[in-house]
Amino acid sequence: MPNNHDAIIIGGGHNGLVTAAYLARAGRRVLVLERRELVGGCAVTEELWPGYRVSTASYLTSLLQEKVIRDLDLEKYGYKVDAKDPAFFSPFPDGRYMFMWQDAAKTLQEISKFSKKDAERFPAYEEHLEKLAVVVESLLLTTPPEFPPQGFSDMAEWLKLTGRLRGLSRKELVGLVKIFTQSAADMLDDWFESEELKVTLATDGVIGANGGPKSAGTAYILMHHCMGGLAGKRGLWGFVRGGMGAVSEAIAASARSKGAEIRCNAHVRQILVRDGRATGVVLDNGEEISAPIVASNLDPIITFLKLIEERHLPGDFVQQMRRYRSEGTSCKINLALNGLPDFRVLPGTPGPQHRATMHICPSIEYVERAWDDAKYGKPSQKPLLEMTVPTTYDSSLAPQGKHIMGIFLQYAPYTLKGTTWEQEREPFFQRILGLIEEYAPNIRSIIDHAQILTPYDLEQRFHITGGNIFHGEMSLDQMFVMRPLAGWARYKTPVKGLYLCGSGAHPGGGVMGAPGHNAAREILRG
Repeated sequence: MPNNHDAIIIGGGHNGLVTAAYLARAGRRVLVLERRELVGGCAVTEELWPGYRVSTASYLTSLLQEKVIRDLDLEKYGYKVDAKDPAFFSPFPDGRYMFMWQDAAKTLQEISKFSKKDAERFPAYEEHLEKLAVVVESLLLTTPPEFPPQGFSDMAEWLKLTGRLRGLSRKELVGLVKIFTQSAADMLDDWFESEELKVTLATDGVIGANGGPKSAGTAYILMHHCMGGLAGKRGLWGFVRGGMGAVSEAIAASARSKGAEIRCNAHVRQILVRDGRATGVVLDNGEEISAPIVASNLDPIITFLKLIEERHLPGDFVQQMRRYRSEGTSCKINLALNGLPDFRVLPGTPGPQHRATMHICPSIEYVERAWDDAKYGKPSQKPLLEMTVPTTYDSSLAPQGKHIMGIFLQYAPYTLKGTTWEQEREPFFQRILGLIEEYAPNIRSIIDHAQILTPYDLEQRFHITGGNIFHGEMSLDQMFVMRPLAGWARYKTPVKGLYLCGSGAHPGGGVMGAPGHNAAREILRG
C-alpha cells in the first residue's frame, strides 16, 4: 500500500474539488476519488438525451463564494454566469402577474400593482435583510468556535464572534434573532400586506427545507438563499454557461493545474483507521490507497455510519449521528421541450417570463397546505413549483429551436406512508403537468422527453442520504456550531486525520464552496 499522496478526498462534488484545489495550491499531493463517471456531485451537466445538456440536479448559482472564485481563478477555467433578469415571474389565478427585476424601480412598479404600501416598504426590507446578511455572510468562511467552550481560548473565539455584531442597531439585533427563529411567513407578515408579494419572497424560505412557510426557522433559509450575489450585486442568481457542471469542471481544472489527481469510477468502500487515525481508503475493487489525511465530501451519515467501522468512533457520537436528520422533500424534473410554456396571463413566446424563475404558488396558504401533505407522508396534491429555462440564456444546451426546462418542487417526501415512489412517480408527474396546464395550457404538447428525480432517485443517483440536497436538514439544531453535531463543527472528526469537507459541515448546502474552503484551511493548519 504505497503512500504516494498527502491527502485523499472522498467524493468529487464541488466542495471536495475546492478542498483538493486549495491543498494542491499549498503543495500537497492530492488524490480525489469520485464514484461516478464524472465529477461534480449534484453540480453536473449531463447529456440526458441526444443534444440536450442538462443541469440534472442543482440548476442556478449565486452562493459560490467570491473568494473561492478569485483564489482558484475559476473564470480562467471557463466559469461564466448570466444573471437572471427578471429574477422572478409569478402568475396568479385572477389573471394578474408579478415580475421582480434587477432594476429596482421596475420591481417597485410591479409591487405597487398589488400594494402601494408594500412598494414603499420594500427598499427598507431589502436594506434590513442586507445588513443582517452581511453579518451572517462573515461567518460563512469562518470555522465555528468550539461548542460548548472548553477553556479561555475557546471563550476568546466566542468574544470575537460577538464582535461582529457591534455595527448592528438594537432593532437589527432583534431582527437577527428573529431570522434564526421565525418562520418565513411571520417575518414577511411583519413587513408586507400583499399576499402575492409575500408568497413570491417566501419560496426561498422553503426550497430544500423540511418545513412550510409557517415553520419556525424558515426565515433563515430565506436569507440563506439571499446571501449570495453576482457581479457584486446581492441577491442575484444566474445560469452558468454550459450548465452547473461547468462550475465543477472549472474547479477540477484549477486543482489539476496545481498537480491534483482526480480519478472517476473510483468508489470508496471503507475508510481505513489504525490506532485512532485515518490511514487511507479501500475501493470497491479491493484496491487500498494510503494517505495521512482523508477528507470526506460525502454526507455525515455515509461517512460515519457506512464507511467507518463503529468500533473506531465514540459510542455517544454514533448515537447522535443516527439521529441526524437527512431526509429530503424536494423533487427535480427535467424536461426537453420543442417550444416554451405559453402563459394565460401573459401570452406569447418567448417573453421575459421565460428568462425568470417562474413560480406556481399563488399564496402562503397554498404552500402551507402542500407541506401539510408531506408532513403525513404524502406527495403534495398541489406542490410549489419553480420552473427555469436555461436555454433562454445559453442556446448551446439544446438542439436548435429546442429548450430545457427544469422544475424544482416542494414537497415530495422521501418516506411515503402506504405507498412507494415506484407507484407514485408517474401519477405525481401527471398531476404536476395538470397544475402547470392551469397556467400554461400548451405544456403537454411541447414535451419531448422527461426525467423525474424524487428524493429516492436523488439518493440513488447522487449518493446523498435521504435525497437531502443539503446533506442534512438546515434547521437551527443542525447549523453552525451544531453542524453536523455539537462539539464536531470544526471539520475535524473523532478519527484523527479525517475531516468533513462537504455540505454536512458548516455553513451547509448550496453550491457555495465554503465547506470545502474551510476544511482545506483546517487541514493545512494541522
